[in-house]
Amino acid sequence: MTDNQPADVVWSPTESALNNSQMARFKHWLEQQGHGPFADYHALHQWSIDDLETFWQKVWDFCGLICDRPADAVLGRRTMPGADWFPGMTLNFAANLLRHAEGELADREAIVAYCETRPVLRRSYAELKADVGALESFLRGQGIVAGDRVAGVVTNGYEAMVAMLAATSLGAIWSSASPDFGVGAINDRFSQIEPAALVVVNGYGYGGKVFPRQQEFAELIAGLPSLRCVVSVQQLPDQPPISGDRVTTWEDALAAGEGQAPSYTPLPPEHPVYILYSSGTTGKPKCIVHGAGGLLVNHAKELMLHGDVGADDRFLYFTTCGWMMWNWQASALLTGAAVITVDGSPGYPDLNFLWQTVADEKVTHFGTSARFIAGCRKAELAPAKTLDQSPLRVVFSTGSPLLPEDYDWIYSDGAPQALLGSIAGGTDICGCFVGATPLLPVRRGEIQCRFLGVDAVAYGDDGQPVSQGRGELVCRQPLPSMPVSFWNDTDGSRYHGAYFDTYPGVWAHGDFIEFTEHGGAIIYGRSDATLNPGGVRIGTAEIYRQVETEAAVKDSLVVGRQIDGDVEVVLLVVPAEGEAMDEALVKRLKSRIREGASPRHVPRHIVQVADIPYTRSGKKVELAVARLINGAARSDNRDALANPQALDQIAEALSAVGLMPAG
Repeated sequence: MTDNQPADVVWSPTESALNNSQMARFKHWLEQQGHGPFADYHALHQWSIDDLETFWQKVWDFCGLICDRPADAVLGRRTMPGADWFPGMTLNFAANLLRHAEGELADREAIVAYCETRPVLRRSYAELKADVGALESFLRGQGIVAGDRVAGVVTNGYEAMVAMLAATSLGAIWSSASPDFGVGAINDRFSQIEPAALVVVNGYGYGGKVFPRQQEFAELIAGLPSLRCVVSVQQLPDQPPISGDRVTTWEDALAAGEGQAPSYTPLPPEHPVYILYSSGTTGKPKCIVHGAGGLLVNHAKELMLHGDVGADDRFLYFTTCGWMMWNWQASALLTGAAVITVDGSPGYPDLNFLWQTVADEKVTHFGTSARFIAGCRKAELAPAKTLDQSPLRVVFSTGSPLLPEDYDWIYSDGAPQALLGSIAGGTDICGCFVGATPLLPVRRGEIQCRFLGVDAVAYGDDGQPVSQGRGELVCRQPLPSMPVSFWNDTDGSRYHGAYFDTYPGVWAHGDFIEFTEHGGAIIYGRSDATLNPGGVRIGTAEIYRQVETEAAVKDSLVVGRQIDGDVEVVLLVVPAEGEAMDEALVKRLKSRIREGASPRHVPRHIVQVADIPYTRSGKKVELAVARLINGAARSDNRDALANPQALDQIAEALSAVGLMPAG
């Protein structure tokens, strides 16, 4: 597909979606109140950014969110950074996520937890609330108060949900990491925020193997002097628990607070609810602080309106507790849906496992990564032809741009009846700028739309919106889930520098994007990883689209090498099993890139490597490799990578062909 060719429609909304989806009902509800009329989704979006305050109040009301004291206004200050959302309001985040724990939904499943090391666990909303109250009572008994940090080194399962809700019920701030992180990477995160309490597993299972971590996590605990208590989860039942003076088992902690209800402590909307982290692959991660009110209303919009998640639905997003999609998944509780969590390898016992779980659990909304979908395509999986997918309405994809060929696979062999919702945003907003809506068609290779209330455009180098073509993804008006701060950034300079230095008063997100003539979006990669050979700006995703549909290629990574005042494109390739980087494959790849993209995209060098480095949330680590090839210092946070040895292997491969700088 070129810039001037409209993308093929691969899915169209049904009459039911156009009339009965929550987005459709929201649109009709607004029109009944005298707003609009709205000819289509795009008209609704335009109103949502033209009348920003009314829009967000209507989202709050339509989604039935609850507070202890109403706001005096929707927006106080409108400046960015520093927008003041819902001044005067008090609310509790956990109270909203557990609002269905009483009444007709109380006995419905809230959490269904799958993992490789324990039996499937099922808990109702009423049971979830009881355990949250018990754990909150225990934490209070240990001296944990509002504003304290409660950290978790936990798997994506029931205990993580209970711990987060217990912490946020009392007004503490939740922050989590995945147990497969290196201790150095966890310490780089938690030492900055000085947690008062830690919930920690004794290990984890992955790919059919067991990974005990008692010794490493004992070292972690010893290195966090701020801790007042530790709660140990027996994730590996056959392994001893983590021991120590400050350690209480999960079972004993719940028993200590049994019968106590959650307090749902009311707090201002800007009170921190989560601390999330940048990837930290080139240094210590930034600690990104999210406020309860803004995150809540934005997640309600994204899940209930854009995702069409409701009380009769079953929601599975494959994630870990070290990725913002875990926090997004947790907010699905506010809809009354059942949240199915999966911990372990998405490819164990085979690549069909997640699709089988979707069928077994009658999942209506399935979320995964673009990388997983590409893996299913390359493996020639066909779940649509072997499994009952009749309940499945939406397949979410994120983590990296979704290739057009992956749209083809979904609509032939993956999930042909589902809306394929490619969504894109980030940890920075713990949400999305662009993504899905049930009111528009899905076009091959395109994200459907800008999200409601998001004034997103592409800026050119002159700081003005581009009328056609690609530019920097920016947001020109405040969004409720923009961070309230960075931790320990007292004057706000690091926060300002991260998003507002490029275009004063405008959020620059760091993605290279194009908005199409029919309102869709195509993301070409991170703008800090874009390539500029001969002064022409190229997104890395444009090259991946050509290379990773070649059967002989297992994986690839593109970086720019600075040389003689210009940039030359270097393509690293992991050949598929049984393939080699011979002259014929090099020629074939260059030809595909030239014909499918442009001569400017053709790499100057194509180098075979053993592996491509990824973050633990499954994103290619382009920047660390670019620093490597351009002579910058090696990444000083290798624990943040899922496979840090890949950097060493790449350095060796580049050295062998004379592409590593001296020294």
